[in-house]
Amino acid sequence: MISFNVPPFIGTELTYVKEAIDAHKICGDGRFTKNCHSFIEERFGAQKALLTTSGTSALEMATLLCGLKAGDEVIVPSFTFSSTATAIVLTGATPVFADIRPDTMNLDEAIIEDAVTERTKAIMAVHYAGVACEMDTILDIAARHGLKVIEDAAQGVMSFYKGRALGTIGDFGCYSFHETKNYSMGEGGALVIRDPENNDAAEILREKGTNRARFFRGQVDKYTWVDYGSSYLPSDMNAAYLWAQLLEADRINENRLAIWNTYHEAFSPLAAAGRIEVPFIPEGCVHNAHMYYIKLRDLAERTAFIRYLKERGIVAVFHYIPLHSAPAGLRFGRFAGEDRYTTSESDRLVRLPLYYGLTPEEQAFVIRTAMEYFDENP
Repeated sequence: MISFNVPPFIGTELTYVKEAIDAHKICGDGRFTKNCHSFIEERFGAQKALLTTSGTSALEMATLLCGLKAGDEVIVPSFTFSSTATAIVLTGATPVFADIRPDTMNLDEAIIEDAVTERTKAIMAVHYAGVACEMDTILDIAARHGLKVIEDAAQGVMSFYKGRALGTIGDFGCYSFHETKNYSMGEGGALVIRDPENNDAAEILREKGTNRARFFRGQVDKYTWVDYGSSYLPSDMNAAYLWAQLLEADRINENRLAIWNTYHEAFSPLAAAGRIEVPFIPEGCVHNAHMYYIKLRDLAERTAFIRYLKERGIVAVFHYIPLHSAPAGLRFGRFAGEDRYTTSESDRLVRLPLYYGLTPEEQAFVIRTAMEYFDENP
């Protein structure tokens, strides 16, 4: 059986976890947490990074730091994971779902401005599959309307837009280090902060509403409760696991890109013949091979294709059910404009196995089996 995903494992993770244990420092913000912060800041040019317990908690921090409240609205693609919208809903604000571009499956920048109202306070840009949204246009719209920009870059670690790392472009960026991501700590994430004036508020929010971070830097002689907050910092053991992978970030990235390129070369002739569609990478975007997907004719063909692969020992999956059609989406949000592509394109998309360490033999088997499906079903 070829799994859809296998969490990345380099081999040195347990060594670093043991070091954290031996140092008697397994709570948050230990040595390995600080190492991860430094990596993100130095490698991606991030002003400040803070590890969090998940990508979801990073999104929650971002919405809280934007000051969202009941009555506010945030423009967000409907084709995304529930965490994107839940982080908005928890503040009392309303997610306003907008349509996507069919080529990248990202928020369609051309229709964002039509969704802006006097209640709009932010735009949530989700970089699907590690391929950047059209950030110049989004930032321009935000500047003209006085809106915050949050990047949901859960899938975008090691991806770039016009030379800038995803997650560092908007007011706040949110990474995920879940086991399904390119780099993993099991459960975990990171908040990236663009503007220094938001640093103190983020640290307070992350540290249960206290100024504990300032105390440990010697900026205050004691720490106390100063604002609302929660416990958003992960164990240093989790950070130690992630640190092992960040040290090998290029190796992991190159391996995934090689697999992505193998798929792309194999399936491009089918795309040229009009049988399927393959991922599109816009000019100026450098992706991280987070996933490889193909789009079939319709929902029925996708269902048959997934079943065909499963019967032959290959696990392929579809992705999100559009949030605006989900029970919670109907209850908490609304769709702005016309759903031209969100539902129809999501119904066609299937993700193929792609993970660090997928062998050439396994890749060849996936490709060969997929080709057999198309040969048998012209």
